[in-house]
Order: sequence, then C-alpha cells, then structure tokens
Amino acid sequence: MNYEIHQRFYFDAAHTLNREIEAEGSRRVHGHTYWCEVALRGVPDAATGMVTDLGHLRAHLATVREQLDHHLLNEVPGLGVPTLENLCAFIWRATAARFGDVCRVRIWRDSIGDGCELTAPIPE
Repeated sequence: MNYEIHQRFYFDAAHTLNREIEAEGSRRVHGHTYWCEVALRGVPDAATGMVTDLGHLRAHLATVREQLDHHLLNEVPGLGVPTLENLCAFIWRATAARFGDVCRVRIWRDSIGDGCELTAPIPE
C-alpha cells in the first residue's frame, strides 16, 4: 500500500508583482501570510512503520522556511518571480533534494483565498 504523509508550515513574506489586474497594489511592496503543505508518498519501512520520520521532514522544512520567512520574495535566490506557482516549485525542489518521494506541494493564503497545488504524476 502507498501512503501519503504531510507536514504544514507557514511564513510571512513581502513581494511585488507586475500584473494586468489589481496592478497598482501589486506593484507596491506588500506582504502575506503563506501556508504550505508538503506531502510525501511511499510504503512504510518494515522496521520503523513510517514512510519517513516526520521529525526529519519538519526539520528540513524549517530550513526552507528560513529562506522565505520575513524576506522580500523578489530577492530570494532561485525563486524567480514570486508567484504561488514559483513558490510551489521552489519548495518542491528544495524538498525533493532531501526527500525523493515528494508528491504534492500546496501553497495558500487564507486571508484572500488564493492557492496553488503542484502534484506529481500518480505512479502506475
């Protein structure tokens, strides 16, 4: 059986965006509270009973969070344009480098109802 485990964290960050709609406010530096959930998929290890020890995932995501929390996202190396899509990809790459079984990264902003989810193909 395949299991999916996940860990959630949040970060506060500022950014600017050049957009066609809601352009004036987006071009000014402004901030959001972002929530992120990273999921790993796999078969539990026979000895531990775990897909991955969530403590290891939590510790790793704390280092990812440090790169984003209270930063101007436009200046984060490797992020690119600070969109929800690029945040998902950035966190995926950072996590997949340590955990090869990433299957989903979800980012959302509760305050305005925006979100994005990046998912891996389901193995056949």
